[in-house]
Amino acid sequence: MIRPELRAHLIRQREAYVAGLSLAASLWIATRGGWFLAAVGLCLAALTAGWVVLALRRARFARPVSDPGVVDLDEGRIGYYGTGGLVLGGYMALDDLSEIRLLILKDSQFWRLKSRDGQALLVPVAAVGSEKLFDAFAGLPGIDMGAMTAALDTRITAQSLWRRPA
Repeated sequence: MIRPELRAHLIRQREAYVAGLSLAASLWIATRGGWFLAAVGLCLAALTAGWVVLALRRARFARPVSDPGVVDLDEGRIGYYGTGGLVLGGYMALDDLSEIRLLILKDSQFWRLKSRDGQALLVPVAAVGSEKLFDAFAGLPGIDMGAMTAALDTRITAQSLWRRPA
């Protein structure tokens, strides 16, 4: 049997491991001889290197589930189903999103999503399904996903991470 901590690490990092193996395979193809295989292998290596970077950021973004509620992403809308404690939940369309902040409330991290009309939705970073937010946020104009994943590792009480360009 595998220790639970190791199993959790392997599951969280599985995409990065697959991307790394794909990168190694593409470099292996590039060394098989001939200009054609070298060109194909190097093109694949460039693509999979980008995949490795993205997979590592995704893995850093995902957190072990420790907060209540469920995050849902459906047709361009972020939904959070709260359990009635600190936050209740709701839906917000990605097109209406005007600001993303990272807050710390009662020793838990929350995404504070603000709409154009001023409504806010608090989503726990460690809720079930919160890893889906990486792809949702990545499609926003002008967002820096590297800075966003780095912010998750800091313990600053309130950070403004993104505002919709005017």
